[in-house]
Amino acid sequence: MSTATSKATDKPWTAEDIPSQAGRRVLITGANSGIGYPAALRLARRGATVVLAGLNPDKGAGAADGLRALGATAAFLPVDVIQPESCRTLIASVEQQFDRLDILVNNAGMSVRKAPQDITPVEWHTVMDTNLTGALYCSQAAYPAMKHGGAGKIICIGSMMAIFAASYAAAYGASKAGIVQLARTLAVAWAADNIQVNSILPGWISTDLTQSARSEVPGLDARVLARTPAGRWGVPDDLSGIAVFLASPASDFITGAAIPVDGGFSIQS
Repeated sequence: MSTATSKATDKPWTAEDIPSQAGRRVLITGANSGIGYPAALRLARRGATVVLAGLNPDKGAGAADGLRALGATAAFLPVDVIQPESCRTLIASVEQQFDRLDILVNNAGMSVRKAPQDITPVEWHTVMDTNLTGALYCSQAAYPAMKHGGAGKIICIGSMMAIFAASYAAAYGASKAGIVQLARTLAVAWAADNIQVNSILPGWISTDLTQSARSEVPGLDARVLARTPAGRWGVPDDLSGIAVFLASPASDFITGAAIPVDGGFSIQS
């Protein structure tokens, strides 16, 4: 079987090794629950050391305990992604405890469901700062560590709202569209440093966030099922496979991509 050499590991890999994350250090923001935790779980099961970061120490520590119970090396570290110094402290702590940082998953996010004319300045800035500015601050903090290590992967969790619009998601949609363009910009800027930056665009995934949307937005469940060729809502683990791929040496020549994971929702007329 033919092999290729990964700049990230300087070791040959074969097709059978593509999912492996053995020896790699992964940092995931907002990974206590929802989309982030299944990705953390899949990466941990493939051998990665996983650091979960967020605002809630109880949930974060519990999530890390769950990974360690499966035999993984995992830790929780606090971060407020809208504070640049907090992001820098987080990356420094990862390097201090685990020697380096190989992969950053910008997953922290939130939403406010209101008509655009009703969004307050505080609500707008809270969503934009958490979803978009926080991803910039974390990526800026991670860049020197990845450059020093000779390689890196940054995965930004966007949304299909980067493609479509919803009358109740002006701030969320704007932030997720911004995520895609931010990832493309970082991909161009840092390609020479062997850092690949890509976005994942989840479709309608069943999480706590979308469960509340189903109850708040009349007819949403029926519209999603009718438009999704797969005929179902996604589950968080549907996203973990693409996260493992983008975190692996198999994606070394993929950068600036925005990949929908939506059961065909975005291609259905």
